[in-house]
Order: sequence, then structure tokens, then C-alpha cells
Amino acid sequence: MENPKENPSDYGYQQTLRDLPGVFFHFFFSVDSCSLVVKNCQYFGTAERVALPPLSLYVHIPWCLSKCPYCDFNSYPRPGDIPETAYVERLLWDLEQETTDLFPPRPLISVFIGGGTPSLLSGAAIARLLGGVRNLIELPADAEITLEANPETAAAGRFSAYRQAGVNRLSIGAQSLSARHLKRIARRHRPADVRSAVDQARREGFENLNLDLMYGLPGQSLAQACRDLEETLALESEHISYYQLSLEPDTDFYHAPPPLPDGDLLADMQLQGIEILGAQGFRPYEVSAYAAAGHRCRHNLNYWRFGDYLGIGAGAHGKSTLPVRQRIERRWKLRDPTAYLNRANRDHLIGGEKTLSEADLIAEFALNALRLPEGFDASLFERRTGLPFDRIADQIDKARAAGLLVPEQGCRVRPTELGHRFLNDLLQYFTSD
Repeated sequence: MENPKENPSDYGYQQTLRDLPGVFFHFFFSVDSCSLVVKNCQYFGTAERVALPPLSLYVHIPWCLSKCPYCDFNSYPRPGDIPETAYVERLLWDLEQETTDLFPPRPLISVFIGGGTPSLLSGAAIARLLGGVRNLIELPADAEITLEANPETAAAGRFSAYRQAGVNRLSIGAQSLSARHLKRIARRHRPADVRSAVDQARREGFENLNLDLMYGLPGQSLAQACRDLEETLALESEHISYYQLSLEPDTDFYHAPPPLPDGDLLADMQLQGIEILGAQGFRPYEVSAYAAAGHRCRHNLNYWRFGDYLGIGAGAHGKSTLPVRQRIERRWKLRDPTAYLNRANRDHLIGGEKTLSEADLIAEFALNALRLPEGFDASLFERRTGLPFDRIADQIDKARAAGLLVPEQGCRVRPTELGHRFLNDLLQYFTSD
């Protein structure tokens, strides 16, 4: 996903629960107790319980020039040429199988090409990919199509070819504009490469750019983090993903941790970062995503609102709502790109799949929707999960009592400022039995 990297106009699915046949419900909001009580929520049928959400497409490109010491994504260093022709062909075969299982058919609202380093692919390869997507599934002219790009791979003319292929949004992995800190996290590019990539993207007509920026880097001070952010803002992108460096298992940094800022300093970096971004008109709409007006990432919003997405490519994950079968499934592909490309596996690209249980649905919905400061309403929960809202009434009451969640009029709940800052603590109420 625009993952901890930026790897999801408002495409929220607006059909209300009242539109579904066979359903009666009534909600009661008690102002005195400041608690949300769900009463008389009763289903008389099951066929329409799950509503079809919007559909996105995630395309995974697994190769990069070198593996960053903090990266736990499914990526593989490949300094030489990558087998882009064979890989694009396999991606389109993968998508053909996915669309065969897609019923009823739906158009895509977004495409996100992530990695790895997708900008290692030529413009011709991206054109073949997107052309093939359009042949297999409806891709409206106004769909958001994002491609992740590393500054050092922004070769002259490549952005132009991406734009002509249909990419209309670039996500550039800046990470820092300090040469010292880029070196400390083993990034190959220089600050000048970031500025050059942004300039080149603008010259080629890109009007929607995201910049990834990390804070909490090895040896970073508060002043340095703020200066990094201010210099990034000076590049005038429409979107900034501002997230903390974390030590993930099975990474070099996890096994040999560098000296990182302590918890108090990290909190100061986050809070001052929010102030600096807000002063420039960037509003947080997710834990680490900040956008100028009208430029929230549609693809990631679909993730966070528990929408559906097809996943193609080595290690890609997808989620599908199957209303006829009344279930929601997750599916993931073979992780190793060599195995994914192997002719013997052509008809066996699925690495695994799972039907989500009721507990899974609650946990995964909360894990996504509670990342949004706006929270969620009862209708969204019921449409996306097929479960009655009163199923999470106890969890909501406990989180409210802890000061992490607040109910609002209109049957909406949202994280408090404390709940948003300590999201893991809030999520525990929804992910533990």
C-alpha cells in the first residue's frame, strides 16, 4: 500500500443502509452519557447485507536498485536490467484471472503502481501495462493512476513517457532533503536529485505529486526534522506523506539498530510537523497523510474505508467482496518474482487466500477506518462488513471510556486527538477478544 510510503476528490461509497432491502434499523444517541447506543438493529435477510464497495487495482513491481536497511516490503535488489516484458505479460495474465472471478463487474476508481521501484520500468512497459488493464477492466478517464518513483531513477524523458501512458500522479520517495541523513539511511540519491525529479515532473505536466518524507532518522534533531519538512514544502507538492522511521523485523536496522531519537523527541517532531504542515494548508486526513485541498489520495482512501482492491504482481495482496456468496476474501500472490514468472506457475499465481471471519472483519475495518481523523459512521461499517453496528458497541464504549474515541451525532465515531496519536492502543479494543 501507498504503505508507510505514500502506497489510498472523495470516492466514498454513498449508498446508505436504508437503501438495502430487508433491513430495518434505529439508532439512539444519548448526549447526557456521551455514549453511542445501538438499538433494535435487526436484519430480516442476508442476500443484501454486504454492499459492493469501490474497486481499486494495486500493481507490485518487486525490484529495486538496492535494499534499504529499514525496508520490509517485498522487494529484491537487481542492479541490472529487469525482465520487464515478461513481467508485464505475467501481470496482465494475473489481472485476467482476477477479473474472471470479479462479479458483478465494476470499474476501477484508481490504480497504484508500487514496489520496489516501479520507475525502473520503461515508459513503454508502463504503456503496455495500462493499455492491457484498459482492455480487461473499465478504467474511467478520470481514474487516479499513481506510480512510485525514486529520485535516482528519474531519467530524462521517462516521466514524459509515464504521463503519455496515462499516469496522472507521481509519488516520489524523497525521504529526506539532508545529504547527511540520506547517507545514514543508505539512500542512493542526493537532495538535488529530489528537486530535479520534482522539476522534471512539473515540466512533463504532472499536477498531482506526493513526496514521501521520514522523521526520526538516525541522529536527527528537532530542528533538523523541521528544516527537512520546510524544505520539502518549498517544493510545492500537492501531497506529503510524513511518517516516522520504524524498525521492522527482518530488516538490517532491526538487527543492528542505529541511534534513533527517543520517544519524547519523536512526539515533538510529530506535533511540530503537524503545525508546520497546517500552516501551509496541508490537512491530515490519515495518520501520516497530508494533502492540499482537493488532493487526498483516492487509492489510499479506498483502503482506509475498507474498499475492495485487486492485487497483481509478486507478493501483491487483494481484498474482494463477494455479495452472492456473502463473504469477503483476501488473496495474495507468490512472493518470489522468480517463482511468479516461472512458466510452471502460470496457472498457480495465488500464494494463499482466506475468507475473513467476523473477528477479522472487525479488526481489519478498525485497523483501516480508525486511521482517518474523520472516523466512520454506522452505515459505512455495516455496508463494508455486513455486520450490525451493535456488534462493536462494547468496543466503542470501552474506547470512549479510555478517552480514545468519541461518538458524534449521526451515528459517527472518530478517534480523539489522544486516540489518533496512540492508535495502537485504540486498535487493541477492536483486535483482541
